[in-house]
Amino acid sequence: MERRRKQYLLLTIPALLLMIGFIGIPLINGIRISFFKWNGYGKTMKYIGFDNYIKAFGDKYFFGTVRNTLIYGFGSTLFQNLLGLAAALLLNQKFRGRNAVRTILYMPIMISGFIMGHILYYFFQMDGGVFNEMLGWFGVQPVYWTGTGLKATLVCMAANSWQFMGICMIIYLAGLQNIPAMYKEAALLDGASPWQSFRHVTVPLLIPSITTAVVINLIGGFKMYDVIVSLTGGGPSRGSLSLSYYIQLLYFQDEKAGYASAVGVLLFFMILILTVPINAWLRKREVEA
Repeated sequence: MERRRKQYLLLTIPALLLMIGFIGIPLINGIRISFFKWNGYGKTMKYIGFDNYIKAFGDKYFFGTVRNTLIYGFGSTLFQNLLGLAAALLLNQKFRGRNAVRTILYMPIMISGFIMGHILYYFFQMDGGVFNEMLGWFGVQPVYWTGTGLKATLVCMAANSWQFMGICMIIYLAGLQNIPAMYKEAALLDGASPWQSFRHVTVPLLIPSITTAVVINLIGGFKMYDVIVSLTGGGPSRGSLSLSYYIQLLYFQDEKAGYASAVGVLLFFMILILTVPINAWLRKREVEA
């Protein structure tokens, strides 16, 4: 057993080296750059200590962008899980055309977020958009779906939720199919209603799937970038920016590489602080079938 354990440890070395090379070293370098004033291109770097971090708390865009990022993270997680669970419960039933429905619901994931944003732009645009054209059939005035920063943020969140709910669907479908049928049958024999069976039998046994889906969705939502770029461009007036998109603008458009690195470090710790306790809380509630 000891020899086999050493062999398993040796097999992890290539993965560890990749993580160090592509995650560890860039993270350390990003933290280092965050203590400098640098345009990202020149050779001159001026050490300014924690000034970039202090600057973030006085930045007129920073807190609005943090709010948007929280909406993208928690909002997308909520809707992706609700839609994914509903779809999984439907597809866990036997009916004709089930595989076709599963394929259709999963297909949006195969399209890149950047392309999906461009497609949905023609649905949400003010003049000639698909949704406004449909409202016009009923005599309703056109709606400016992305007229404010909050509206644009909610539109991007909805688009991301719809596109990636298929991931939750697959996770929950796998979880549902691993629940032994005898537990549900026993609950029904004891007089439990379908809702009580779902609440007290299915949901507790789905906690491992819920944990996986929630953590993946949270991290993905906090890092939202491509859909925002192509759907709203971060507008109006940078009102729908996520922190990921804001970092890109700071580095390449505003040429503030040091400040962009500081915002990136703050994003990293925000994700860490929010996801680790949620993951731990859900893990404690897992039960074994």
